[in-house]
Order: sequence, then C-alpha cells, then structure tokens
Amino acid sequence: MSIIGQSQVPSGYQAPPFAPRQLRAAATVRPSIDIKHLPKDATFLRILDMNYVHLKTTDGGDLYVTQYGLPFLSHLMPENWYEDQWFKAHRERLAGTSTVYKVPTRPVVGALHKSIDIVVKWSRVGQDVPLDTFTLNKVVNAEFNTPFEEFSLVEQLREGVYGPPELNIPMQKPMAIYAPPEQMQLWQTGRSKEKIVSRVARHPGIEIDILRSYILLYQWLRGWNIIEALAMSQMPREDQEKKAWELTHAGIRELDLKGYMVADNKPTHFIVRMDGPDMQRRRDGQVLYGMIDYELLARTPEHDEAVTKRQRSKYLKLQKERLLEPVGYEWPLNQRPAEVLGVPYIWGRSESTGGTLWVVGRNPELFNYFLPEKWRYKQVRLSERRQTYYTQTKDRIHLVWEVSRVGELPTEEMATGDRFDELMRQGFNSPFEEVAIALELKAKGLRTTYPRAIYMTGQEVLLPSCVIDERRYDRVSDLSPDGQKVLRLDRDYILIWGYWRGLEDTEAPVDNLYWSPIDANRAAAKGLISDVTLVEILERQRERLRGAGFEDMTLNGNHVLLSYIPQGAIKRAEDGFFEVRQCNFETMRRIVTPAVSPGQ
Repeated sequence: MSIIGQSQVPSGYQAPPFAPRQLRAAATVRPSIDIKHLPKDATFLRILDMNYVHLKTTDGGDLYVTQYGLPFLSHLMPENWYEDQWFKAHRERLAGTSTVYKVPTRPVVGALHKSIDIVVKWSRVGQDVPLDTFTLNKVVNAEFNTPFEEFSLVEQLREGVYGPPELNIPMQKPMAIYAPPEQMQLWQTGRSKEKIVSRVARHPGIEIDILRSYILLYQWLRGWNIIEALAMSQMPREDQEKKAWELTHAGIRELDLKGYMVADNKPTHFIVRMDGPDMQRRRDGQVLYGMIDYELLARTPEHDEAVTKRQRSKYLKLQKERLLEPVGYEWPLNQRPAEVLGVPYIWGRSESTGGTLWVVGRNPELFNYFLPEKWRYKQVRLSERRQTYYTQTKDRIHLVWEVSRVGELPTEEMATGDRFDELMRQGFNSPFEEVAIALELKAKGLRTTYPRAIYMTGQEVLLPSCVIDERRYDRVSDLSPDGQKVLRLDRDYILIWGYWRGLEDTEAPVDNLYWSPIDANRAAAKGLISDVTLVEILERQRERLRGAGFEDMTLNGNHVLLSYIPQGAIKRAEDGFFEVRQCNFETMRRIVTPAVSPGQ
C-alpha cells in the first residue's frame, strides 16, 4: 500500500524490501562550516538553504564546496581529478544516459585519506529530458534541476523530516559543484536554445548560462546497480528483469512515502552490495541499498503543496516587514545591503547563473525567493509588444517579470509629432528609476503595482552596439557592493513585480487571493467597461499623476490595472469610481507643476 506524502506511518504499513535496519533521527545534523576559519581567499555562501565555501580555482573556474566536501577540499580541487591526463586515464564511465564517471582523486600528501573516490556528473539543466513512454505519461513536464536545486533537494531528502520518521533513504553526500572557466559552443553543451534563451532584439533569456558547464561532485557509494547485481547472482536470466523492477518499484514506493519522486527512476539508480552471489542484507533480512541520480528529483505534489504553502506564508509576512532592519543577522559574502537612488535593496549574486540580484527591502530572507531558478520557468507572455511575462514561482508566488528597455529608443508607434520628439528626448527609464518612481508614487498615495526585485544577467550582451541611448547609464552612477556600476552597458536587466491580486502588502499575510487583475484596454475589449469609461479612467489617472508631480508620456489602458471578479464586480475606490493601479513606469517623467499665484 502506497500513501503519497503522509507525514505519519499509515495503518497497515509494511516497510518495503529496502527499509534500513538502523534508523537515524528525523533530522540529520549537518557538519558545520566555521566561517571564521575559512581557507585563504574563500568566501562563505548560503544558496537555497545550503551552506557553501566558494573558491576561485587555479584554472579560473569556480568551486562551491559543501560542508561534506570541506574536509576533502584538497582532493576536490580540479587539478587533483579533472586534469586532462589523469581524468582520461582513471575515469570509469557509469551506467545511465547522463555524462557521469567514477574518478579516484590524485593522492594528497599529508591527508588522512590520500585518495578518495568521487562521482563526477555533468549537469544537464536546460537539455530535453529523454523519457520513456511510461514516464512521459506520468511526468510530462519534467525538467532537470539546476546544480544548486539538486543539492538542496538531496539534502532535504537526506534529512528525512517529511514522511514516516523511521524511513531513511540512503543517498550519496553532495560534495561540491565545479564550474570550469571555459565557455562552450551551444552544440557542445547539448542544451536547447529554445529552452534556455528567449531572445528578442538584444535580450537574452533568464536561465543558466548556456555557454558554461556545471559539474556536480558526489561521494562514491560502493556496490553495484541492481542490473549488475542480479547478473552476478544465481538467479535465472529470465527472472532477473522481473526481480529488477520489483526491487526498483519497492524503492520508488519508499521514496514516495518520504514525499519525493524521480521522473525516470530505473534499476540502475539503486546501488546494492554483494555477498558472494547474494545481495547483502541487514540483520532484519532486508536488502542493503543506496539511491543515486537526483537530476530529476522533485517533491511529490502533496509534499510540494505543504512546503510551498509554508514558504508562501513566510514570504507574505516578510513582504509586510521588508523595510525592517535585520537584527543579529550574519550576512553571507554573496549578499549585502545596498541602496540605489534612495531605495534599499538586498544585493547579491545568483551563483547558478552568474547574474546579480537586487531585492527591494532590507530583510535578507527575501533574497532566495527571487533567484532565477525560482521564477525562470513556465512563464506566460502577457504582451505582444514587450517581453512581459507572468509566472508562479516554485514557492507559489505570483510575479510579473519584464525585460527593461533601457538603452533602446522609443518607436514611432508610441507617439506622434512633437510628442514623439519629446519622448525621444526622454527615453526609457532604467529599472532602478522605475522602482524608485513606483515607490515614490505609492508614498504619495497613488496605487501602483509593487516592485520586488531587479535581476542583471550574468552573460554579456552579444550585441552591445544595440545600446543606442547611453544617457541613463551616465545618469545612474551608483555602485553595487562589489564596486561595479549598477547599470552596465554589457548586461540586460529584468524587473520583477508582484502580480496584483487585490491585496496590499499590509494585508498580504491574510493571503486571500480574491480579485483578478485586468488592464483597462482589455477590460474595454471584454465589455467590462465602456469606451467612454476607458477615456475617463485615463484622464483621471493623468490628473492623479500630475498632482504627484509625474507624467506618463505614453499613458494608455495597458498602463493601468483594474481589479475584478470574473462574472462579477469591478473593484471600486472610496470615491465610488473604479480603483485604478499604475503598472508601467518606463516612460514616466518628473514634471514641475507651475506655482499658482494668489488670486488666480
């Protein structure tokens, strides 16, 4: 009997053949990293709730070492396993469709263990998943995890907090992630350009750097996979395949009980040990095993719902308190408080993409919610003219992200005549200006959508000459904590906004998603409002903006949102007219309202 995602042992439960004899505590105590005694030139990072020590390698690459790999740091340096002659001479290709090897490290003088065996696996993030018919019907949208996602999920499963507490899934320890320095041609990576890059004009996609490879290093588990073990047994060949799948499905059921699944689990993903012709067993007679291969590891829907509900609830509370100063927080070196144009941010690096992130607010716990791996997938395009997308993140946060048009010039369709000349002189605001304007308008009592973060891509723009208007790059001269200009000609920028669902941030912890957003143009097209009302909405908004000292030079119905209940009412403000919310700030400019003399 398999009950997915139960947090307690179900009635009548019997441990599958792979249940271990000795059970560990529900939460494994992780070895700690002493950040006060790091190796020379190393930095402490925290990525997706896992601790890493980051080092630049002698070849110019990046090595991210976990707490499990730190005692073997010398062994894990690439010159001790990845050097071309050593690697080719000592690697042993392992079964599977991925590129994975067993490699002994070079002997390290003075080390307790002169050499260790490690599993070296190339990440396949961004590649198409080769699934058989059974798996395709079961998990049609499977995607390879990013390296840091994979390590995070592996560690969560190793801790075993979810599901029956006496169940334990033996697994490899994640040791390190290595990113070699060299860039590769797209055909060498095997990644799908369509999966990785959505390029319009000069804009790259928001994904893992497609020209860089990522290598995951795991602890080696002694033994043979189920297919190899059965071939070594005395079992008749015609019975081996049936037995292999029997044992595999038993392991899958156990994984299911712990709240996890692997889209393509197969007999080669389970390691057993042999005692002569028989598989080794524990004292209770059950098979001793280990599970390997985690690139398609994911939570079951029930487990995922529990985790994301908790994460979303925490996120809403953090957003309500985002401007509060953290008390007693020890900042990792890949994050820092920052300020740009008077707006407070949490600044940090996205290690999986090489990009940089500015999260609005002062609470560092918000940072992980906006890493690209959280929002980069399953987006829905909202505009035919702009790169604007809706997405629901892996934490079930509703967001809208759009590629900034800073550096481009307005098109003639945006305005005509003298107005177009004015617009050309104004140009597009930078993402940092848009955020500052949105927050200033909100402070002055106007309703706006909420700016959440700005993401700068890690990959250099291939056609920097497409930047025609350089004025904003000179105007925004602020520096980030790493000493770089926050606005760079050789990068693209993405603005991330909260997807308006009818609640202000102060009300957000209630999490009552009640209203649906719709822009005024679409509302008129759907017959929710009349064309006359649309004109009145825009005129009122124009006056509100002017009263706050601003002008939207291209104001139209796409720039303002209404809130409505499908087949129901449109939300109204206190004055009885429709509640309107500004959602576009790229051509917003500050104006000086002429002073009115007495008697006029």
